[in-house]
Amino acid sequence: MVYYYASLLVLSLVLSLTYAFQWHKHFPVYFTLIFAFVPIANLGYLLLSQATTLEAALNAYKITYISGCYLITFITLCIFSLCNVKLNNKLVALLILVSTLTYACALSIGELPLFYKSVTFSRRDGINSITKEYGPLHILFYILVIVYFIIGMCTMIYAYIKKRDVSRKTILLLFIPESFCFFSFFAGRTITPEIELIPFAYVVTQFIYLIIIKRICVYDITETGIDSLVKAEESGFVSFDFKYNYLGSNKTAKQIFPVLEEIHVDTSAYDNPLLKETVVKWLDTFKADQSKDKFHFEKDDLIYLVDVNFLYDGPHKRGYQLFLTDDTQDQKYIALLGHYNETLQKEVDQKTAHIVEMHNNLVLSMATMVESRDNSTGGHIKRTSDTIRILIDEMRKDSSLNLSEKFYDNLIKAAPMHDLGKIAVDDAILRKPGKFEKDEFEIMKSHAKEGARIVHEILKGTDDLEFHLMAENVAHYHHERWDGSGYPEGLKGEEIPIEARIMAIADVYDALVSKRCYKEKMSFSEANDIIIKGMGTQFDKRLEPYYISARPKLEAYYESLDSESDVIHDMHLKTII
Repeated sequence: MVYYYASLLVLSLVLSLTYAFQWHKHFPVYFTLIFAFVPIANLGYLLLSQATTLEAALNAYKITYISGCYLITFITLCIFSLCNVKLNNKLVALLILVSTLTYACALSIGELPLFYKSVTFSRRDGINSITKEYGPLHILFYILVIVYFIIGMCTMIYAYIKKRDVSRKTILLLFIPESFCFFSFFAGRTITPEIELIPFAYVVTQFIYLIIIKRICVYDITETGIDSLVKAEESGFVSFDFKYNYLGSNKTAKQIFPVLEEIHVDTSAYDNPLLKETVVKWLDTFKADQSKDKFHFEKDDLIYLVDVNFLYDGPHKRGYQLFLTDDTQDQKYIALLGHYNETLQKEVDQKTAHIVEMHNNLVLSMATMVESRDNSTGGHIKRTSDTIRILIDEMRKDSSLNLSEKFYDNLIKAAPMHDLGKIAVDDAILRKPGKFEKDEFEIMKSHAKEGARIVHEILKGTDDLEFHLMAENVAHYHHERWDGSGYPEGLKGEEIPIEARIMAIADVYDALVSKRCYKEKMSFSEANDIIIKGMGTQFDKRLEPYYISARPKLEAYYESLDSESDVIHDMHLKTII
């Protein structure tokens, strides 16, 4: 017996977890309460089978009565909800109050002779023998169970006969747990005196309700459709499953197709001449070619646009949905369904481009401000950005790299941000006119990690997560070395993001061929020797071909900078003279 109750407890927990993973906000709350209370009730039956004393048995009974008093209430309320029979909130509160009072009486077991007059307990060979004499209040519990059963049955029969907007298959499924629980409660002990059938009935109830849940996700058109569109009743909305069975529609759709007032949910569109001539043809066409999703239907001198799409339950396709609108309001409803207005899209694109430009200018201004504090790197931001462009122009020619155009564009945008962390370095160190001492260099190295933090804060609100991550990587890792001897993390080889490896070449090249306060600029030949020698130790060896291809353009670029500098210097002298 222990294995029986333990197995049912485990199974009820598994089914409750299954429900949790399928939960939707539009499920009636009573579903959740049922799946929460069944494992509690089954735990009570397991504890009862394991009780070794009368006190333990009585406590276990108190747990099992949670199911008896509340589960039948929640099941009944679920029946009302699924049969689309509205209950006043005060009436719902009253039903729950009655169940609570009944359970309060059950808690008197072992304390007062009201619910149980007496209980005798014995245990032999691991099997419990319990004899109960019911008290006067126990009759209330029986009445509660019987009344709820009658109410539930009457509601289902009424919905089956009268309610056209409720699936009859769902109603038939509801009969199973309602009938089985009632039967198990009153006749189960007669058939199986050694064990209780009611825990098994609860597990069956969970299983059936999981099936029902899958069905209501399809039939609840208010949730699976567009709520505002359905409630406005300015557009017709009709749903069919993949077998062309009718699932539901709103009032406007029924005015356009009066036949929808006459047919039941689950009726096949093939069974009605008008639907077969219209809906079936539309769905067949859409099924064959999803780009053909618009049709026209004429009625009473009006022309309706029929827009066919899939019916979704979350990410899952469950069938087809048809939107019916007056063709004169085409643009309005197309916009509601996600089809962008061309003029509006242009305005959005223009404003978006303006915002992006402002953002980029802000970042560039911050980088320039940081650079103005460093008396050794004047013009470094612009030069490294241009160097990156030249390197990337060579890399774009090689399709085997499998790097996207967006990657290259993002790297060009991210390059000016690589030294933002220097804003956190003290002026005394940043502006020192000479080489750093060891402790000063350690402080200077902190700019890489600090730069990543600053970039993260600047970009944390952006929708472009790919650019956000790349900019952080460039700032954080552009001083890492291929052999692992770089900083700040000592990353090695491919641990270093590719964007940071490219940035490292541009950064070092500019430092070599540019004049600093502590050194003269190197010749292009000397700088080239250092870069080539560093391939495989400081730099990624695989980037060497692109550097070599870019070298003539790099040297031409830096020569042009020298020429510009000389022209500006001559103009300045003439002004003085």
